[in-house]
Amino acid sequence: MMQPDPFALASPTADSEAGLAPEAWARRLRWRSRRGLLENDLLLEHFFQQWQGRITLADHDGLARLLDLSDNDLLDLLVGREAPQGDLDCPEVWSVLEKIRARDASAR
Repeated sequence: MMQPDPFALASPTADSEAGLAPEAWARRLRWRSRRGLLENDLLLEHFFQQWQGRITLADHDGLARLLDLSDNDLLDLLVGREAPQGDLDCPEVWSVLEKIRARDASAR
């Protein structure tokens, strides 16, 4: 049996009971989130620390979509300088952004 691509969007059948992304997917997504801009690294690392073990399939999908962006475009979305457009304007992306921005707002 072929394993699903952990870098692709999550499958809704991955863990239907709890709605959580499998740990292996979350670990690979965390590795993929290592970026060239320190600001992105700090924001994304805090997200993973805060939500470790509770990353949902929707979070996985939203973050996977965000990680396809360039570093500068990603930072603009993470800090709220820009709003998601086109394919990124979906509930999964907004959910991840809200979780990251909530941390950012409480740190001020």
